[in-house]
Order: sequence, then structure tokens, then C-alpha cells
Amino acid sequence: MALEIVVPVHNEEAVLESSITRLAEYLTNEMPSTWKITIADNASTDRTSVIAARLSEHMPNVGYRRLELKGRGYALKDAWSASQAKVLAYLDVDLSTDLTALPPLVAPLLSGHSDISIGTRLGQSSRVIRGPKREFISRSYNFLLRRTMQVRFSDAQCGFKAIRADVAKRLLPHVEDTGWFFDTELLIIAERSGLRIHEIPVDWVDDPDSRVDIRQTALDDLKGMVRVAGSLVRGVIPVQAIYAELGRRPIVPVGRPSFFGQVLRFGVVGAASTLVFALLYLMMQGPFGSQEANFLSLLLTAIGNTAANRRFTFGISGPARLFTQQFQGLIVFLLAWGITSSSLMVLHAVSLDSAPSMELLVLTGANVLATLIRFVLLRLWVFRPRHSNKHSTVLAMRPAGQAVR
Repeated sequence: MALEIVVPVHNEEAVLESSITRLAEYLTNEMPSTWKITIADNASTDRTSVIAARLSEHMPNVGYRRLELKGRGYALKDAWSASQAKVLAYLDVDLSTDLTALPPLVAPLLSGHSDISIGTRLGQSSRVIRGPKREFISRSYNFLLRRTMQVRFSDAQCGFKAIRADVAKRLLPHVEDTGWFFDTELLIIAERSGLRIHEIPVDWVDDPDSRVDIRQTALDDLKGMVRVAGSLVRGVIPVQAIYAELGRRPIVPVGRPSFFGQVLRFGVVGAASTLVFALLYLMMQGPFGSQEANFLSLLLTAIGNTAANRRFTFGISGPARLFTQQFQGLIVFLLAWGITSSSLMVLHAVSLDSAPSMELLVLTGANVLATLIRFVLLRLWVFRPRHSNKHSTVLAMRPAGQAVR
């Protein structure tokens, strides 16, 4: 079996038969590889189970699984874990995503080019019809996700995804969420493990009868992000071992630059960060006030600065210690904030009516001092070479049971 498409359902008696019939007809006419549809019922209390059982009996290539536990994550993990197909996919039962995106979704997985494939409603060429409230929430959530979790995929919540079976077998045991955050958690772990995520723009029409509790889902997603970030920092999720086994490594490994090269690159990153900080401060100083604008500007530039220095200045790639280093970078940020805040306090003690230009001049000088301290701490603490990482990678790549000589 090349492809198995799971359709998770909960009390979907109104649309289930028409959607499964439409999906099966499309696959019969347009999908050249072998396929199967699995209806994954998670604790429906209406006639969904009766309709699903009838469809599985009378339609070829349609199966049915029943769980007594509610949750889309439960349904997907159960069905994907039991599948024998090479590629596993899922889509929402309302078929909000145009089915013409299905072949390009699974093609890079069938060929082995990619590990996970997702539809995105936020691409430039995507065509989406939905209300302004859902549009705002979706874009805000994905923006927050990219900034806080340092991921690059654009749309974590689109109900149109596929994954290679061997990758799913490795990742699913580490995905804890059983509800709507399941997708996001899976993608975060995959990207942190160096897996290749393929995105395709989709045509998507909002289901006006959607029963998703947006407020509760948003709260659960925020809790999930905090939990996953904590697990990554503590090393609970073995992204390094997954990276050694399945991760996409650079074609040409990047070496650590020389000390002179680090100073030069750090200066370039620092100059860019200082410019961005100045622009952000001038934009925020009016509505927020001096101290608040200074804190927010430093925080936003610190996250990007740490990521840029990690990759560009110190030549570190891969998921190893990524979140730990970001956390340490934020500690360094707090030190820089203390230096700049103190400079503002001294200025205001000397001159109560300081002009914004004078505040910016003092802050720029304080930032120069903070930048020098940042370089020392980043080089000697945050991004210090750790020879044990290489040994750990070798151990992670050894087959189970092989002795270390």
C-alpha cells in the first residue's frame, strides 16, 4: 500500500457519507498509486459509527476504526500506528482543502525527497475564504509559533498533512498531545530533528458549521507550546538521536570560524541588531514609554541575534542544544537589558526632560558595551565548543546493542 488517508471524525453524521464518497471518487480517478481511506472515529455519540461501518462494508479501499476516547490526536496516532502504508496522510472530513492539492502533497514523500508534507493557507499563492476573526487568529498563532519556537513552517493548523511511515514511527512516541495541538507538536519535533518539511499552497474554504472552540483551542495551544519548549530544553525529546538517524544534514559541513572571523561576523550581526533595535525603539517609545520600549526592542532583537550568531558567527547547525542556547541567550539579554536600563535611569536622574534623541544616543552607547559583554559570554559560555556532543552523536548513530570499544 502506497498511501493511507485517515479522516478523523467526531459526530459528523451530516457530512461523513458525502465527503468519503467524494474523496474515494477523486482518488479512483486521479491517484495513480495504491491507496486506502480510514475513517477514524473518536468517541462519536451520533450515527457516525453506523454510517462509517456501512461505508467500510460497501466501498472498496475504505476502512473504519473506532476509539472510545475523544481527540483528533488520539485518532491519528491510533490509525497511523496501525497502518502498513508507505505514506500516511490525513484531512478534515469537511474537505475544506481542495482535493487537487492531494497528489502534490504526497508526491515528495512517495519519492523520498521529503519527510513530512503540509498544506499551507498562508502562502502567497494560496486562495483562502474565511472570516476575518479566524484569519487573524490563525496568522497571529503561526507568527507567535515561529518567533517563540524558532520554526520555519508557515501553517501548523491546516488539516491537510502527510508523513512517511518510517518517520511517523520514530516521531509519534514523543508526541504527547491528543487534541488539536497534535499537528503543531509533531511539526516542531520534526523540524528540531532536522527533517525536511515540504509545504504546498492550498485552496481552502472555511466550514461555516465548524464546532471548534477557538478560545479553548488557543489556550490549549499556548500551554502545549510551553510544554514542548520545556521538554526540548530538558532534553526529554531525543531530537539529537532522531537527527543522527533521519535528519537532513548539510551537503558540506560548516566548520567553526576562526577567532578573527567570529569577531568580524559578530560585528556584522551586532550592527544589524543595533539598527533594528534603534528602529523598534523609535516606533515603540511613543506608545509604551522609554523603559518598556527598551525592554521590548531588546527582547525582539535578542531572539534573532542569538539565532544569527549561532549559525553565522559560531558555525553551529542542527538541533543539538538549540533551545538551551536560546535560553542562555535570553539570560545574556537580561544582562544587556540591565546595562541599558541603568543607563536610562542615570540619564533621567541627571535630566528629567531628556529628548528621545538623547535617550537613543545613551542607549546606543550602552548597547555597544552590552554587545562586547555579549560576545564574551556567547563565545565562552553559550556557544562554547563541547567535544562531548560529537561523542553523543556517534553513540546515537550506533545500532541498538552494539558495544562501544
